Amino acid sequence: MSEPPIRKPLDGFAIFAMVLLCLCWGFQQVAVKAAAPSMNPVLQLGIRSLVGALLVLVFMLLKRDNLSLRDGTLWPGFWVGLLFGGEFLAVSVGLIFTTASHMSVFLYTAPVFTAIGLHAFIHGEHLSFRQWLGVAVAFVGIIIAFSAGLLEESRSAEFTMLGDFLGVVSGALWASTTILIRGTSLSNASPAKTLLYQLVGAAVMLIPIAVVSGQATTIQFTPTLWLSLTFQSVVVAFLSFLVWFWLMTKYLASRLSVFSFLTPLIGVSLGVILLGDPLDVRFVVGSILVLAGIVIVNRRASD
Repeated sequence: MSEPPIRKPLDGFAIFAMVLLCLCWGFQQVAVKAAAPSMNPVLQLGIRSLVGALLVLVFMLLKRDNLSLRDGTLWPGFWVGLLFGGEFLAVSVGLIFTTASHMSVFLYTAPVFTAIGLHAFIHGEHLSFRQWLGVAVAFVGIIIAFSAGLLEESRSAEFTMLGDFLGVVSGALWASTTILIRGTSLSNASPAKTLLYQLVGAAVMLIPIAVVSGQATTIQFTPTLWLSLTFQSVVVAFLSFLVWFWLMTKYLASRLSVFSFLTPLIGVSLGVILLGDPLDVRFVVGSILVLAGIVIVNRRASD
């Protein structure tokens, strides 16, 4: 049996690519929010996944990529698809009960779960004490950055706790997806094939749920909706995820995952710039801690 390919620490290209990906993922929240009056977020995410899956399939056909289901990826792909769809379902339902600021905090516990899982189960992904300290600093930064949202509400405590719990579930599902990809035959599959499994799984899960719950009967096809769906489907679901999974085949996944801490901070920044959201000093302090944590985790050890 051949040895698995060795993943390397992040270099300048990987860091630049991850910043661009975080910009795309952060802007996605603005796009979904802008189009929500025209289409429910669950249906948006389902359609996004379906269109993205079709684009990935065309991409694979043009590249003459391996589409066989007999290469040992079928069952890992099935479970990854369920995890991916479940993550976005948990986010959508959780937002009914809790605020976006709560969801941002608990969803982005994913890198912590990922680091712990990779450290425990995947050879070559062990983190040193210094790197664990970096993860902790970045996570504390996320909490501080969104502390205003965490402290300002006192209504419907039980419902808020349910939404928060679903946020943690979504973060755990995201982390589980990363760990499953790294620990199975999907680790050596093409990024496009791994992405196709996830998008198909999400589309098959989310679209029927949206239709059965009556969300497909209240659609208004506005220019904002078309622009939002195009961005979500082509840029986010197709291009950004394809680059993400390609990066995971070349670089240490635990280091890449820490960069996802930037996404909620970028999302809030875009909200301030584009939607006029107020800027809290705790957000600035939290941002500095997040960036410090990323530097600590990705600084090459001298020992």
